[in-house]
Amino acid sequence: MNIYVGNLAYRAKEMDIRAQFEAFGAVSAVKIVTDRDSGLSKGFCFVEMPNDDEAKKAIDSLNGNDFQGRALVVNQARERTERAPFQGGGNGGGPRGPRTGGGNGPRGGGRGDFGGQRSNRY
Repeated sequence: MNIYVGNLAYRAKEMDIRAQFEAFGAVSAVKIVTDRDSGLSKGFCFVEMPNDDEAKKAIDSLNGNDFQGRALVVNQARERTERAPFQGGGNGGGPRGPRTGGGNGPRGGGRGDFGGQRSNRY
């Protein structure tokens, strides 16, 4: 059974988590989810236990328990759903919206959202 473990302390190591779950039975894998850029823990992991009865006992016993100063959230992991591929798109205007207008002054570049007036704000 695949088990989700949330509210995990960021400093938690695989061997610490494994030790908590091995008190209830065999653990075949522990996967701490990390940020792909920084490599730091995201505060949750997945524990794989081959025996469902042992896994259920671990879930019932560890859910809500304090582990390294945090109350764990432990439950059966849901199946991962397929996500639609990123389509991109959008208007490309960035956080302030599309850049429009132009033609004001010798170099152009007036902004349509300021009614054709130049602004020192940007």
